[in-house]
Amino acid sequence: MIVYQFFVPGIAHSSYMVAGNKACAVVDPERDISRYLDAAMQMGLRITHILETHLHADFISGHLDLARATGAQIYAPKAGNCSFSHIPLQEGDEIELEDIVFSIIETAGHTPEHICYIATDTGRGATPVAVFSGDTLFVGDVGRPDLFPGRSQDLASSLFDNLHEKVLQLPDECEVYPAHGMGSLCGRAISAKRTSTIGYEKKYNYALQICDRQEFIRSLTFNMPQAPDHFSRCSEINRLGPALMQDLMSPAALDPSSFAQRAGSGQAAVLDVRSYPAFSGLHIPGAWHIDLAGSFATQAGWVIPPDRDILLVAEGRPQVDQAALQLRRVGLDRVAAYLDGGMLSWGASGLPVGRVPVVSAEQGHKLIQSGKATLIDVRSVEEKTDGHAEGSIHIAWHDLRTRYIELDQQGSYILMCRGGQRASIAASILKMHGYSRVCNLAGGFMAYQRAG
Repeated sequence: MIVYQFFVPGIAHSSYMVAGNKACAVVDPERDISRYLDAAMQMGLRITHILETHLHADFISGHLDLARATGAQIYAPKAGNCSFSHIPLQEGDEIELEDIVFSIIETAGHTPEHICYIATDTGRGATPVAVFSGDTLFVGDVGRPDLFPGRSQDLASSLFDNLHEKVLQLPDECEVYPAHGMGSLCGRAISAKRTSTIGYEKKYNYALQICDRQEFIRSLTFNMPQAPDHFSRCSEINRLGPALMQDLMSPAALDPSSFAQRAGSGQAAVLDVRSYPAFSGLHIPGAWHIDLAGSFATQAGWVIPPDRDILLVAEGRPQVDQAALQLRRVGLDRVAAYLDGGMLSWGASGLPVGRVPVVSAEQGHKLIQSGKATLIDVRSVEEKTDGHAEGSIHIAWHDLRTRYIELDQQGSYILMCRGGQRASIAASILKMHGYSRVCNLAGGFMAYQRAG
């Protein structure tokens, strides 16, 4: 039995290939299945099993694409009531793959239908060697139970029972393979380490040190990070079965005139994925800006309207393809077109352009102290708690979609996040709502802090 891990930055997702001698299973596949097909081919393996731990709240699964490409059977929680062809699993079920036996335990908590796969390598012994824990148990954390309105208390209570009565009863040496690492919003304090053991988590996982049920529930339902919008969409998409990637249209190249016409139709959203300095220097008025180099998929899933066609502005076709893939990971499938020639062709066509001035910490501070500008801190609530700039207004970047109305449209604003990328998203939101006097603080809060 050999376990291979595949990690996707941005959504911090881990999936696994569990290999025997000739066949293998893929656990919680992402939507880009090429990496599994390539790995299986290189190792001379046939993908025969696709194992889902839960109907992921934060990304679109590749289970249907992988089944179509390989003929593998999909296994999923019975409680998920999935609409696609699959074998439903419940407590006590077992799956055999050569010498590997996967035993199923139901672990409702992060989601109501969650299951874990306990793997035993019978070629070596009868003791469980690994648990594919999905979003039940992470390295350093446990799955948040607050994603289902009105059910957080009950789900947290179920999670407490399932952890202590089932998962933590596994041998201390049993390896833990979770579905997410640090950077995922499916937990509060997930470690950067991507695998662990039951024994190590018993010793050092903060949530497992809480032995009182009510305190555990309070800890996991109070002051949790905000959940992105796409969390509420992805589970249902996965339950019904997402569109196959091969059926999705490749983004079309549009010349500036055609792009402008399509953008002005009211049926499309322009999304600029270039770096934030590039967007600051020159962009299409009314465009969203999300830097492809940041947590692009999560941020796009949070704010980009899912009911509109997406028109991309990028630095060439490779960026277009990467952006389209990441958008599809969070269920934004309507990537219709991109600007051929990028902003150089747009500018050469004489079409309107916008810009967002970038000011240094010193320049920004002088404007704020003189009353000529207001500083808006667009970081998360948790970040602001760790430190903030005196006199700043706090509105998280994603909340500006509705809270922009609290600001004076004639006012001057300097937007500040940790480093500059999220402030640029916030600036694009204010600009599209008619706020013209908007700046980005270069280097964000870190630069402001270092400047004293």
